[in-house]
Amino acid sequence: MENCSWPGSSEMMQAYHDEEWCRPTRDERYIFELLNLEGAQAGLSWSIVLAKRKAYQAAFRNFDIGYCAGLSDADLENIKENFGVIKHFAKIKSVRSNAQAVLAIQKEFGSFADFLWSFVDNEPIINAWEDQSQMPAESPLSAKISKELKKRGFKFVGPVTTYSFLQAIGIVDDHIRTCAFHTLNR
Repeated sequence: MENCSWPGSSEMMQAYHDEEWCRPTRDERYIFELLNLEGAQAGLSWSIVLAKRKAYQAAFRNFDIGYCAGLSDADLENIKENFGVIKHFAKIKSVRSNAQAVLAIQKEFGSFADFLWSFVDNEPIINAWEDQSQMPAESPLSAKISKELKKRGFKFVGPVTTYSFLQAIGIVDDHIRTCAFHTLNR
């Protein structure tokens, strides 16, 4: 069997591919973490973000949603200056606005996971690409969810970022068909 080629020879990328990518989750904190890490990636490579993941976890108290929602501008400036996160201040600020938006969704829908999974009737989309080149960068679903997230105050959630996020949390399984980690092969 041939696995997905995008992780390359990087142990960090391979571990993410093997242990996390496209695995369905309903863990609110984890979903919030991946939403923000995907947003931090905008314009950068995923390997850069993964290399800084521990710094992000330290800076944002393991992506505690309540904590992140209450961060002040001074707190965010401190994170920018004193943690090994990507220094783009709008991306750093987006963690706070995204946390506030998640809290509002939790209040309205019971959970952020329920809100997201409702777009697919609680069933993951399992694609069967023969080659990584067939995989889209975005989809009608990611455009729809992106629009809804933006309307609710989320930042750095364009259709491409949202598609990557949907892969990250397992709403979309985009492992190539021959990959040992594809849903149908596990």
